[in-house]
Parts: sequence; structure tokens; C-alpha cells
Amino acid sequence: MSRKYFGTDGVRGKVGEAPITPDFVMRLGYAAGKVLVATEHEALHGERPCVLIGKDTRVSGYMLESALEAGFTAAGVDVRLTGPIPTPGIAYLTRALRLQAGVVISASHNPYDDNGIKFFSASGSKLPDAIELAIEAALDEPMLTAPSRGLGKVKRLDDAAGRYIEFCKSTFPHDMDLRGLRVVVDCANGAGYHIAPPVFHELGADVIAIGNEPDGFNINHACGATHPETLVKAVRKHRADVGIALDGDGDRLIMVDDHGEIADGDRLMYAIARHRHENGLLKGGVVGTLMTNLGTETALRALGCDFRRAQVGDRYVLEMLNEHGWQLGGETSGHILCLDRHSTGDGIVSALQVLAALRSTGRKLADTIRDCPVFPQVLINVRLAKRFKLDGQPGIMSAVEAVENELGDSGRVVLRASGTEPLIRVMVEGRDATQVTRCAERIAEAVRAAAEV
Repeated sequence: MSRKYFGTDGVRGKVGEAPITPDFVMRLGYAAGKVLVATEHEALHGERPCVLIGKDTRVSGYMLESALEAGFTAAGVDVRLTGPIPTPGIAYLTRALRLQAGVVISASHNPYDDNGIKFFSASGSKLPDAIELAIEAALDEPMLTAPSRGLGKVKRLDDAAGRYIEFCKSTFPHDMDLRGLRVVVDCANGAGYHIAPPVFHELGADVIAIGNEPDGFNINHACGATHPETLVKAVRKHRADVGIALDGDGDRLIMVDDHGEIADGDRLMYAIARHRHENGLLKGGVVGTLMTNLGTETALRALGCDFRRAQVGDRYVLEMLNEHGWQLGGETSGHILCLDRHSTGDGIVSALQVLAALRSTGRKLADTIRDCPVFPQVLINVRLAKRFKLDGQPGIMSAVEAVENELGDSGRVVLRASGTEPLIRVMVEGRDATQVTRCAERIAEAVRAAAEV
């Protein structure tokens, strides 16, 4: 079945426009509640199901939190509220408290006037497709409020932040600390503003926190993982050993070394993999995506690590990791999964794994990732007047084949249609920037020519 509302990361959109409106979100909470009541009835032994609701720092979070709360309680589901907390914190607490589901109100790295709703299962992972489809089906049914005796109750979980801070610290080796390390932490004015600085401070680091004064409107604005230039300036200004940037909901990580050079998700994944491989702790191989830089794949294979590519999206990285029984994977954007530490991508936990590698080896971040080059990569979005099928286009296939032959083993081509816009995305990467640019333009021109026929 095709999805009407759920994307790869929940339901998302512009606040005030469908589907991110109070009435729809209330019905979404009700529909999710009814599905939970039906699926968890026997396992709960007659008790009401209970869900955990967290949010980031967007001003619209208050409104959407109230709407979700009304929907769930109308369906007979109890609710626990955490207030602002990173998305992976909800995944952890849902599992730790043995609740039936976790809900996060966030649009991740998007600007403040977007928002979204995403769900976690009782195990702290993304909801199975079957449950999301059941919720969509329930949205089409009338909203019939439970009788007063059967209504859900709402309580605030006052120690949510403290519980999650302790969990994050527990993923760092117990025989190590961060004393003597000066760290700049950019919280993106998001959900990690009161979580990330204490984690690194309590492990012994000298912490300079930035992007930690949210006002409801400044989330991700010129700060955080999507604007690492702010972190670069702060690292240089404070002469820090390392910089850490999260995004608005705390599941992405970008780092900066002591020279002010940016390390994206690919190179951070390499740093973790290298340390684990050298110590015999890497279970299986590493999963990246179609967009993972070829330099990362080359560096991992040089270590003797197996490497596979999934479709773009941490959901697909997780699926491939589970399929192979591996533990480490991620995306260039900074979603890194360490499944031996957490059930989902977590910016703070991932940063701690990188720092553990640095402390264990005595290397600096720059030294650790020096052998992981960044190959030149060119992405061209070819906008079309209408939807366009790539299959069966001899002109395009001929151009791709010619480019692949020219690049050989030192480059690659990714050609895919956008799932949301009338775009064809042409990505070419290789060792030579001039050659890569020329090859990408050649394929893009072939796409334009085929679309005009």
C-alpha cells in the first residue's frame, strides 16, 4: 500500500498547512492510540497503554503537544510528557520505561516554521510499516471519544533529562574520562540545549556551549550540524581540541577538528569503524548509503572492512544493518547508528564513540581521519516540467555508461528520481574535480535532451 501521510521519517510539513494542523494532529494521536489499544490489548493484561511524548524547541511544539495529548487520551491511552528532549532520548526512555510507543514532535534540521510527528515502537526503533499503515487506515474512521471512565491520563516525566544524560554517559567507556579536553558543543538551539553540555562536562571535558539559548524561533538558524561554519569559528576562537554540532532534534552529528576542519558523518563513521576494527570490536562491516563518499568506502576497504550501500535514509541503513547482523552504519549528513549502544541514530552517543576512539589511541581527530579522503562530488538537480521515467532512455544510459567507463574504479555515478519533486538527481564523484564536474554536466545534459523528446 502507498502511504498518504507517513514519509521515511514520520509526518512532516509546514505548520498551519495540512497535515501539520491541530485538528489533524489530534486525529493522528487518536488513530495511533486506537491502533495501540487494539495491538497491545492482550499484552497489557487489562491495563491502559501508555505513550511518551517529547518535542524539540519550536514554538509550535506547545500547540501540537496539546493536540496529540487530546487525541491519545480520547482514545483511552495514558500519556507521559518530557518537554524538550532529543529524538533518541525518546527512543531510549520509551524502551527503558516499558511503554507502548514514543512520539517526537520535531522537524529535525528544518527551520522553525516546519514541524512533524514521528513514532517509536516499544523497542525504541521506528514503527514497522504495518503499524504506520494501520494508523493511516484508522485516520479515515470516525473519532469516537472513549467514555469518561476509559479516558487516558497525562503526567509529566520530571526526570526525563537526567535519565537520558545518564544513559548517554553510560555509552562511554567506564575506565575513561574527558579530562584535559576542551570541547565546543553547538546544540543548534534545539532539543539538546540542556542535555549535551552536561553529558560532556560530567565526563570531565572543559565545555564551551553555543546554540544553547532556544527562543522557539532560532532552532537550526545559522547554527548546528547544518551550519558548521559557526562551530568552526568557535573552535578557532576558543582554541578547542574538538567541536561537536548537533541538529535541532539531536540525532545528527558533525564534528570539527582542532584546525577548524569539518568532519562529516562519513568520516566520523570511519573514525569509529577504524578504532573498533583495530581492537577487534567491529562486528561485520559498515553500512553507508548511495551518497556516502567514495573516499570513505576506499578507506574502509583499505582497513579490510566490508562495506555496503543502502538507499538514502537512516531507516534503510538500519534495515540493512539488521539484515546482515552488523552494528555500525550512517549517512553523510551525520546520522550514525551504533546499534551496540543505541537502537537509533544519536548525535551525542555517536560523538562519545568518536571521543572514545581518540582517548584510547591518543590521536587527534585530524590524525584519525587523515586516511579517509573526501573525493570531489558534484550533484546536479535537473528540474523537469513533469514526472519523468529514467527507465528505457537510451541517450541517458549511453551517457552514464560512457562516464562510468571513463572514471573506472576511481569514480561512480548515482542517478535517481526525486520522490517528492519533478527532479532527476545526477551525482558523480571521483578523484579529479574537473573531470567529475565535466562528467556530471554530460549526464545532466543527456537527461535534459531526453526530457524534451
